Amino acid sequence: MGNIAHPTDTEPKARRATSAPFCFPAPDPAMTTIALYVAAALAEIAGCFAVWAWWRLGAGALWLLPGLAALALFAWLLAQVPAAQAGRAFAAYGGIYITASLLWLWLAEGRRPDLWDLTGALLCLLGAAAILWGPRGA
Repeated sequence: MGNIAHPTDTEPKARRATSAPFCFPAPDPAMTTIALYVAAALAEIAGCFAVWAWWRLGAGALWLLPGLAALALFAWLLAQVPAAQAGRAFAAYGGIYITASLLWLWLAEGRRPDLWDLTGALLCLLGAAAILWGPRGA
């Protein structure tokens, strides 16, 4: 049994230095940012809806507990965005939140967004993209 070669013992030395059996490439920062914003939007909408349901729809006060947890998750997710300044991270998030809210309007409340809703969401997404990926001077 002592004569069994480890798989990396038979690989060329140049390959050994770069290969790792369970290593994944670093995630794309843009995709990470978008994923965090989408997750944050879902958490924020869920938390806000829980308060809305309690306050406006007569749901029980127990709705506030998962709502508060969702809002705490939202804040934590937004703080994970790889941005140098909080203000830019929050401003860019606004476009994602507006779009997610219109999806909520359609999927959860059964009201299809109209042309003006969609136009506004597109403008907000363009603004978010300009804030996130616009060229910055030194």
